[in-house]
Amino acid sequence: MSAEQPEGRVEREPAAAVERTPGAPGGHSLSARIGAEAAGSFLIVGGALGIGMFNPQGGFAVPFGFGFAVVAAMLAFGYVSGGHFNPAITLGTALAGRTAWKQVLPYIVAQVAGASLATLTLWVILRSHPAGAESQNLFTAISNSFDATGSSGFSLAGVFLAEAVCTGLLVAVYLGATARRAWPGSAPFAVGLVLAVLAAFLLPVSNAGLNPARSTATVYFGDGTAAGQLWVFWVAPLLGAVIAGLIYRSAESVPQRAGTKAGKDKPDKARTGKGRQAADAGAAQGQGTVAGGKTGQPQDDGAAEARDFFDGRPGQARNEGGPAAR
Repeated sequence: MSAEQPEGRVEREPAAAVERTPGAPGGHSLSARIGAEAAGSFLIVGGALGIGMFNPQGGFAVPFGFGFAVVAAMLAFGYVSGGHFNPAITLGTALAGRTAWKQVLPYIVAQVAGASLATLTLWVILRSHPAGAESQNLFTAISNSFDATGSSGFSLAGVFLAEAVCTGLLVAVYLGATARRAWPGSAPFAVGLVLAVLAAFLLPVSNAGLNPARSTATVYFGDGTAAGQLWVFWVAPLLGAVIAGLIYRSAESVPQRAGTKAGKDKPDKARTGKGRQAADAGAAQGQGTVAGGKTGQPQDDGAAEARDFFDGRPGQARNEGGPAAR
């Protein structure tokens, strides 16, 4: 504290050192993030299902259509919202401590809305064709289902297990690819590639759900059978996401606890000159945060997550003391 500085007044840290939060300069508001989630879901569902409807020969076009659409959506909109586009990924990241719980419901609503708008667009396009009366059959064919109505007649138990396991793997890859130690900028390609592989595996089993928003969007224009089985394609993927999120969180907490225990054995630097300087700097930064109205509020990791791994700084929120660090 300088001699000219009034007593009791703490000098602030430079503005660059104050933690940025969504809605502040450099961040994104919740409305911007849910808009990005809706736009990305529209792109993925509209593009991938459009390939399946207009290219009935099948093959690898549909699964790789899903994969490439995810890569494009994450590159285009991921820096705004984190690039979830899937209720299962949103739930998994929340359980892993990456996404604030207050974002979960708005994200899921936006994802379902974007996917539903995509299928509505496809329905309008199909109705403009002379064979538009067959649109119901096309939507029924691309809907997720099981048992005798499924693409290959797999039972409820088999479809449930396949959807839960594959969605858990998808969420695990997302969490790993966006982790602090992951290769910067690799997340869109890792997630898109694994989605293509998992979709190719699940297509003959359940028509490849993996995404409750995608499963919901196709039931509006089908024959009603898929609507009665829709619950499976919500419960199974979300169960897989819960398992992946909890495992990831528990695995991440192990090195943190070890580091905390080791830190207890270090000498108390607060009694040294350097320790006092560090403490004063921390107090000054905290005072600057108070002045900005940020004290007592957990960092909203959605925008931080989005900025960091697409800007080549994956997991930066942990280093800044956000919820992921805890």
